Amino acid sequence: MLPKLLIIDDDDGLRLLLRTTLEPRGYKVVTAAGGLEGLQMLYKEQPDLVLLDVMMPEMGGWETLERIRQVSTVPVIMLTAIDGVPNRVRGLTRGADDYVVKPFHHDELAARIEALLRRSHTPVKEAKEVLRFDCGALVIDALSRRVTVRGEEVRLTPTEYRFLLYLAQNAGRVLTYSQILDNVWGADYEGGDKNVKVYAVYLRRKIEEDPQEPRYVLSEWGVGYYMPRL
Repeated sequence: MLPKLLIIDDDDGLRLLLRTTLEPRGYKVVTAAGGLEGLQMLYKEQPDLVLLDVMMPEMGGWETLERIRQVSTVPVIMLTAIDGVPNRVRGLTRGADDYVVKPFHHDELAARIEALLRRSHTPVKEAKEVLRFDCGALVIDALSRRVTVRGEEVRLTPTEYRFLLYLAQNAGRVLTYSQILDNVWGADYEGGDKNVKVYAVYLRRKIEEDPQEPRYVLSEWGVGYYMPRL
């Protein structure tokens, strides 16, 4: 089956352009003209990836993203005409997996889609075991891709899951920013240390009892992150 993309954007011309650009590349494309319609299409179509515009009337992209993350871990690429670090950080901390600024080159967007789909379906490395930490307070089931913290299942985005799994598989070892980027985002990813730091903060909010005093996602200042052998 062809990978299915859901485009949520109020610009009729851009939706048509993206459809005619992406369908010949081997994707099935469905579209929505706003956030509410996009959520309905998400339930109906179960896409493999969402392209989500930030600036939309009524229900904007940020609210739509939050609603998506309440029910789904589908990879999301934010599309926006607003550049700048604060907006990138805002998107990443709310659960986006990538952030593309308009106007963008179609080949670049296609490459980011392909890379994100590849990352979301490929394990960091072969893992057929259940990883337990802190006397079972944190459990990572690599086969089912389920994470439970203190007995409660935690919903992680594909990138968050890959980040956590990579740390867990290398527990006790400090991983540099470059190693994390290469193994979680992919060697072809053009992001920098900022992405790693943002995702570390977001991951702590989801799995740590006290994000300000983390037990699982620890930092080595100026080097990277590690998970202790609890």
